[in-house]
Amino acid sequence: MDSTPRRKSGLNLPSGMNETSLRLETFPSSSSFKAVTCVSSPRAISSLSSPSKTSSCSDRFIPCRSSSRLHTFGLREKESPVKEGGNEAYARLLKSELFGSDFGSFSSPAGGQGGLGSPSKNMLRFKTDHSGPNSPYSPSIFGHDSGISSESSTPPKPPRKVPKTPHKVLDAPSLQDDFYLNLVDWSSQNVLAVGLGTCVYLWTASNSKVTRLCDLGPNDSVCSVQWTREGSYISVGTQLGQVQVWDGTQCKRVRTMGGHQTRTSVLAWNSRTLASGSRDRNILQHDLRVSSDYVSKLIGHKSEVCGLKWSHDDRELASGGNDNQLLVWNQHSQLPVLTLTEHTAAVKAIAWSPHQSGLLASGGGTADRCIRFWNTTNGHQLNHVDTGSQVCNLVWSKNVNELVSTHGYSQNQIMVWKYPSLSKVATLVGHSLRVLYLAMSPDGQTIVTGAGDETLRFWNVFPSMKTQTPVKDTGLWSLGRTQIR
Repeated sequence: MDSTPRRKSGLNLPSGMNETSLRLETFPSSSSFKAVTCVSSPRAISSLSSPSKTSSCSDRFIPCRSSSRLHTFGLREKESPVKEGGNEAYARLLKSELFGSDFGSFSSPAGGQGGLGSPSKNMLRFKTDHSGPNSPYSPSIFGHDSGISSESSTPPKPPRKVPKTPHKVLDAPSLQDDFYLNLVDWSSQNVLAVGLGTCVYLWTASNSKVTRLCDLGPNDSVCSVQWTREGSYISVGTQLGQVQVWDGTQCKRVRTMGGHQTRTSVLAWNSRTLASGSRDRNILQHDLRVSSDYVSKLIGHKSEVCGLKWSHDDRELASGGNDNQLLVWNQHSQLPVLTLTEHTAAVKAIAWSPHQSGLLASGGGTADRCIRFWNTTNGHQLNHVDTGSQVCNLVWSKNVNELVSTHGYSQNQIMVWKYPSLSKVATLVGHSLRVLYLAMSPDGQTIVTGAGDETLRFWNVFPSMKTQTPVKDTGLWSLGRTQIR
């Protein structure tokens, strides 16, 4: 028995193999090792535990983060909570510099509820990698506050463009600069009626033909004009308080009705009767089927009546006066069903919405400057907007839910409003004096405005009923300036 103690090498060898049965040979020309089965001294074995001077590969793989696309799989690292008052923009910029621009601009698909540092709810969810140029609508790392990814965002709808200049201008000599008169109206048969001094002129839009309808003589003058809804007859209010009805096609007077003590400044037709307002503060109801001058008298205003409009269903009549009151009447009573006193100036501008029943808009004069919207069912004011200048007229578009207002002191502008947001669609300028008169074409696309500068200007402001495309600068008539008489 060998009494010499065995040297302990620290190697765990398989059974049947001892330390002397393994020898390693190194080859200087190669970094690899070759195993040879032979007898060797234990000194060669011990050389294995010493560090090798040759290079070797590690068994641990460390990926290069710059070449990986972790955002493709919806992976996000949890960010340490940002202290109150911290610079969030700096934190986003730092993350972009450390992990790449794609990782820094990644936005949460959950609508931004979790914030920039919250973990993604769509873990390991594959998404298409967009390697193309960034969209101009994609959020940047500095402007990222919506939390909505660029894949779901859509470009905003461009606002509708309205031509800023009129496509036709007519000279209208002797067109009075009087806030309380109503001297312009456009028929459903495309004929424009204008009161100039003592005469009423008809301008046919299809061929620009001008016809003199009537001349009231040297002792009277025209204060108001209004076509019937069918467009075949026209009523004329005079300075002496008369109401005349004319056949617009044959230019013949059909009827003359009295009842007012002074000038008839406003007229309004419904499907059967004619309402007239006067400086004598009264509103008369005329029926051409009866022989009397009027069938009823509505008393409620304390000053001149300058605004009158029937609702589209003929159930209600709205009247405005120089007493700052807006009154609403129905056919069952000779007393107003609503008395609205929020205006602080004369109420001439009145318009019923063709899109919503019981929705009424009214505008106040210089001291008020506001357009107010009413629910005539309960008398509540729905909204109002301060226009900054005297409101002279209102017309509601029948093609889109918008309305036009014309203004006097001090800006003399024309404004197009979107309802119910009351955002401005366009502001048109061109008249040098108050824009006192307003009418709309039968197709609802063109408006005509009149002012004390003795001009009538035609503007394309609304799209057609069928197509909501932007209106064009070229209208039915060529651009130019002609005379209406």
